[in-house]
Amino acid sequence: MLDDERVGKILDAAYVCFTRHGVRRTTMDDLAQQAGMSRPAVYQYVRNKEDAFRRLVRRMLDEALTASRRAAAGKPDLTGQLTAALEAKLDLVMTVWRDSPAHAAELLSIDARASADLITEYDEAMYDLLAETLGQAHPDIDSREVAELLLALTRGLEADLSAPETPLRRLRQGVALIVAGLDTLKDPS
Repeated sequence: MLDDERVGKILDAAYVCFTRHGVRRTTMDDLAQQAGMSRPAVYQYVRNKEDAFRRLVRRMLDEALTASRRAAAGKPDLTGQLTAALEAKLDLVMTVWRDSPAHAAELLSIDARASADLITEYDEAMYDLLAETLGQAHPDIDSREVAELLLALTRGLEADLSAPETPLRRLRQGVALIVAGLDTLKDPS
C-alpha cells in the first residue's frame, strides 16, 4: 500500500472517529483501530490526533473547493454558477451535520485553533472563485463586495440546518435575488 493510500485510510478513520466521538474524546487508539492499523503504524503517517484532524480538514476543504469550482464551471448562466458553487460549500457543512449531529459544531467551528487558518484559506479561495465568476459576467460592478455578500448569506444559512431543504431553497432564492439586482445596477449608457 502506498503512503498516500495509508494516509487516506487514516483520514477516513479519523472522520469516522471524530464524527462518532468528537475530536476531544477520540484517541490515537481509536484512529488506529478504525484504520485497521497498529498505533505505531499510524504514528508513521500522522504526528498526533491534531495532525490527523488538520489533514482531514484540509482534505475536506480541498474537496469542497474542487466541487465548487467544478459545479460553477458546469452551469451556463451566472445564477446557476453562483448557486452551484455555494451549494457545494453548503453541502460540506450539511454532510458533517448529517453524519454527526452531536459533534458537528465542534468539527466545524471556525474558532478551532487547529483549523482556523485552513478555513480562512478556504474562505479566501471561495471568495476569489465567486468574485471571478461575478466579474466575468458583470465587469461594471464591485464583484468582491458581492462575493462577500454571497458568502455571508451562505454562512448565515449554515447556522441552522435543522431542516436540510430549507437552507438550499433559501440559498437558491437569495442568489437569484442578488443576481437579478445586479442587472438593475448596470449603467444604461
